[in-house]
Amino acid sequence: MDPQMEKYLKPTPVIDCDHPAIREKASALTEGQENATERAKRLFYFVRDRIKYNIYVSKSSAENFRASNTLARGEGYCVQKSVLLVALARAAGVPAGLGFARIRNCLLPEKAVRWLGTDILPFHGYAELYLDGKWVKATPSFDTEMCEKVRIVPVEFDGRSHAMLHSHNRDGKLHIEYLKHLGEHYDDLPLQMLWDTLITHVGRHVLEPPPKTEAGSEK
Repeated sequence: MDPQMEKYLKPTPVIDCDHPAIREKASALTEGQENATERAKRLFYFVRDRIKYNIYVSKSSAENFRASNTLARGEGYCVQKSVLLVALARAAGVPAGLGFARIRNCLLPEKAVRWLGTDILPFHGYAELYLDGKWVKATPSFDTEMCEKVRIVPVEFDGRSHAMLHSHNRDGKLHIEYLKHLGEHYDDLPLQMLWDTLITHVGRHVLEPPPKTEAGSEK
């Protein structure tokens, strides 16, 4: 393997692909599969559907983003789910990194728009998997159950073509606009860059879940 690719297989404090739980899950999901693309597909669909999407999870510390913690928590938002997919891929021998973009979610729920103060997500994350000699983008953000509830088109991954969020929903309404790409092939999560971007474009409050009413629902 190209020495330049080796860093995309190594653990980091956040992408803890050497954690026993990550290694065990990756092994179980890819058991008996020698083909790297097929291993990557199995890992993608696990993260997409078994780790539920939740934009309101805490983002204030490195521990909130650590792959093994997201696996144990069973939920996360785009960056956390992408970090988990990257960790599982590395544990399964597939070189993997991270990419980021600023996007507009035209169908963001009103509650989320009030919390963020905008429908622009300034630091959207996705995974990148190195398969058959090229980087393939893989976006595991929205789980199928959520997609069915709000009529979003789920992202499918074949290991050959980029798997990005769809521009329109099932009813033809504008959904996702990619506004600016923020960089690709990160071998680790640039946490300070993430925090600075969120605080600048949204506010420090976004690093913690919104307060709950006495009834238990987000304001």
